[in-house]
Amino acid sequence: MDYEKICKKVIELDSKIRFAGMINEKGRLFAGGMREGFKSLEDSRDDEMLYMELVLRAKMRREFDKVLGPVQFAMSYREKVIIMSFPVKDNVLLLSTEKNINFSEIPFKVIKILSH
Repeated sequence: MDYEKICKKVIELDSKIRFAGMINEKGRLFAGGMREGFKSLEDSRDDEMLYMELVLRAKMRREFDKVLGPVQFAMSYREKVIIMSFPVKDNVLLLSTEKNINFSEIPFKVIKILSH
């Protein structure tokens, strides 16, 4: 998989997507990043904590895969942004979007990109 290409396709889906990045199993960003013209709402140290917590949650969700089926995506609707995460093999695709994005469509467009 070309993870940089995936992140680029995802960020091009909508101008309200602030960030599209691939996080590895150790909680490190290894592809993608912030959309040009946007600033991160947290500092880089907080980014690392967010990534590690995200990967841990993704791993914990796998405990229920046999009963409920695998997670396609997870979403957090926060005061300032919407965060979406998508499991991709042992990695996680992380999206951060503006609050006024159409969050009933975007995740399914991302899943379509990931399935190719």
